[in-house]
Amino acid sequence: MSDDRRLDVLRAIVEDYVSTGEPVGSRALVERHNLGVSPATIRNDMAALEEGGYIAQPHTSAGRVPTDKGYRVFVDRLATVKPLSAPEKRAIGQLLEDAVDLDDVVDRSVRLLAQLTHQVAVVQYPSLRRSALRHIELVPVGARHLLVVLITDTGRVEQRTLETPGDVDELVVVRLRAAVNAHVAGRRLAELGDAVEDLAAAFGPQDGALLRQVVDVVAETLAQESEERVVLAGTANLARGGGQDFVRTIGPVLEALEEQVVLLRLLSEMAEDAASVSVRIGRETQHDGLVETSFVTSGYGDEGGASLARVGAIGPLRMDYPGTMASVRAVARYLTRILAG
Repeated sequence: MSDDRRLDVLRAIVEDYVSTGEPVGSRALVERHNLGVSPATIRNDMAALEEGGYIAQPHTSAGRVPTDKGYRVFVDRLATVKPLSAPEKRAIGQLLEDAVDLDDVVDRSVRLLAQLTHQVAVVQYPSLRRSALRHIELVPVGARHLLVVLITDTGRVEQRTLETPGDVDELVVVRLRAAVNAHVAGRRLAELGDAVEDLAAAFGPQDGALLRQVVDVVAETLAQESEERVVLAGTANLARGGGQDFVRTIGPVLEALEEQVVLLRLLSEMAEDAASVSVRIGRETQHDGLVETSFVTSGYGDEGGASLARVGAIGPLRMDYPGTMASVRAVARYLTRILAG
């Protein structure tokens, strides 16, 4: 669709429908928008938009509402994502910068985004596979147990306990800790195996065996699927913002949100989008439970361009797309800044 005037009509229909929740008629468009054409011309444009599948008439003698296709054109033609106000930016910065660790950052972020967007907020934990290792701590726990603590550059902390074949020598543990950290600090977790192979040769057979135990524990930690986690907040917003028709279909949406595998698949697919803010609308989610929703996401965690995880908001098709996109992008940028610091 290339007719600029019809794009203006479509934009006006989307904005009015998002604002009022009521089907939009030609008379309302004339009264609320300075489109510079006659009511008859607007009716013709609306007929063309309906024929093209961009708007639809929900029932006889009603105005028109946007379709998935119409929302997609509206989102794609947004010239810019409107910036947040200075008070909103300050509020985000103050809330997130006071966080004490990664769990606190994620918890604050998801609650804040739910408040900003009035949607369901989603924050994905940074993946261990895409993180770099900042430090490994080895702590003797009793005579024959060793606590292995992994700390990543994103602030994520994982810990495991291993049983040693013999009594733990604290001097050996100190030596192992220093040697391991000297070789692995700053490396991506997927690169650790090669990094410590040469290191094992520097220790005697017994100490080398303990080193390999530590490496095996690290590898097992990386392999666990539980590392892929998402946190939700604002589920109650679904019952408030989508209108009565949406509330009647809320059950399948809630069921889909409970399936983390669904959200993780969507987040993974949206990570491949070139845009800084990605939007999936209705059936683009490819999940029956989410056909009445839209999902707005942005990557965070790496100022170099490749994101470690994503943050987003899910809400009804009739959402404030410019405002939601701006909020998601702003929270993602603050998350990146905090994790980089």
